[in-house]
Amino acid sequence: MRLTPLGCLAAMPASGLASSGYLVEHGDTRVLLDAGPGVAARLSAVRTGRLSAVYVSHEHTDHILDLLVIGKTVLAERLRREDEHGPLILDEDIPPVPLYVPRGAVARLRALAGLYPVVTHPLLDRAFEVGFDCREYEPGERLLLGELEASTALLDHSAPNCGIRLESRDSSLVYTGDTGVTDALVTLAEGAGTLLSESTLRETDRSGHGHLSSLDAGRAARAAGVADLVLTHFSSPDPAEHRWHRDRAASVFDGPVSTARPDIAHPVPTSR
Repeated sequence: MRLTPLGCLAAMPASGLASSGYLVEHGDTRVLLDAGPGVAARLSAVRTGRLSAVYVSHEHTDHILDLLVIGKTVLAERLRREDEHGPLILDEDIPPVPLYVPRGAVARLRALAGLYPVVTHPLLDRAFEVGFDCREYEPGERLLLGELEASTALLDHSAPNCGIRLESRDSSLVYTGDTGVTDALVTLAEGAGTLLSESTLRETDRSGHGHLSSLDAGRAARAAGVADLVLTHFSSPDPAEHRWHRDRAASVFDGPVSTARPDIAHPVPTSR
């Protein structure tokens, strides 16, 4: 299994870095975790084949805003013309890409797409009907994303957020989405190969909004007994700030700690 970060920032893109988005590959399976602003462009630069599935952890703009763009991209892959000037028609031999989103999200995504109609080619407005096969999941639900088995768990954030665990035969990756300190993360990540954890704050969140500091992430990695820890969802694009977070996490977790670097692939180690 291989993890390629496409973005690593909380909130909006800055200094050329995109918000949250991560490509996980295993064999012919390609799964996109979250689709924040800037992720669609980065995905187009690194993707080597069709997506097997897209998973969205929660409905905040820094994790979901590029879904419409990606949806139109996968929609375009299903369209063809019988002649140069003929109408766009759907190629039924190319399936839609499964999109897993929290309960209630599909109606909102379709409403968003409807705000920007292409009146001359109405088929182009159907990203969430034709490009994606939209599926609303429930916390705790188990999913099959291509060849990867997935389990979800409700974590601690101001919007309902489900972390996800992806498993192959010999490796596993856990992604937090956004969360505060919670035992549910430790349970989800137990014995995983890689914990891809948000590291938004310098200090533990006392506001109730639900974010982790690098120390919080390191402690969760230690408690879960993961093989390695990758930090992401930084508040600043400054590389020195990212290194600071890495060093803080490493002070409480004795496994390898790295920071998500866009387009740099990270091999997921064997699960413990």
